[in-house]
Amino acid sequence: MLVTLLSVLIVGYLIGCIHGSNFAKLFTGVNLKEVGHGNAGASNAMLSLGWKFGVLVGLIDIGKGIVAIILGQFLLSNYTNFTPDQMSILLYSIGAAVILGHNFPIHMKFRGGKGTASLIGIFITINWQMGLIAVLFLIVFSLLTNYLIIGVFALYMIFAITAILQEPTIWPFFITISLFVIAIILHVENINRMRLGTEPKVTTAFNKKR
Repeated sequence: MLVTLLSVLIVGYLIGCIHGSNFAKLFTGVNLKEVGHGNAGASNAMLSLGWKFGVLVGLIDIGKGIVAIILGQFLLSNYTNFTPDQMSILLYSIGAAVILGHNFPIHMKFRGGKGTASLIGIFITINWQMGLIAVLFLIVFSLLTNYLIIGVFALYMIFAITAILQEPTIWPFFITISLFVIAIILHVENINRMRLGTEPKVTTAFNKKR
């Protein structure tokens, strides 16, 4: 179990290091680390480059979360004999590793994005019904408040609630709560800007020119 856990953490982290922001840079020449909030995630791409590039970066980052979980499910189901409890822990660990790789990629001096898009892909693949509901909450809360960060926090909360209610062991809940804490820490600047009224609003992204 320990060897498998270490293996999935390493593989998940490396998958997480594949960044959609690098593809956005190929098309625009803009380094997302040098504009907007300075992070390499989909939200900064949307606010800095417009919704089209936000979607591009988001789809790539969502995709790596999906690929990591599907790969984990396939390998663990077909080549191991772990119990449902162990499978649950390993899959959530893979997901956590992907988000950590996205947030702290080795090729970006450990300063990447904030993991929201990757979390969407992970959540939908682990539990598509609750994942889609969480995405709906993300969209609704973001549009109602005009702040993406509110929707992001709602997404993490639903992920944690789903883990504690539907998983066979408590460890996935601890993993999701840990990810939520990391997300809050990474969004401290956004929270401060929102309090000051200087945080970019969701509608800003739709007003960006090509």
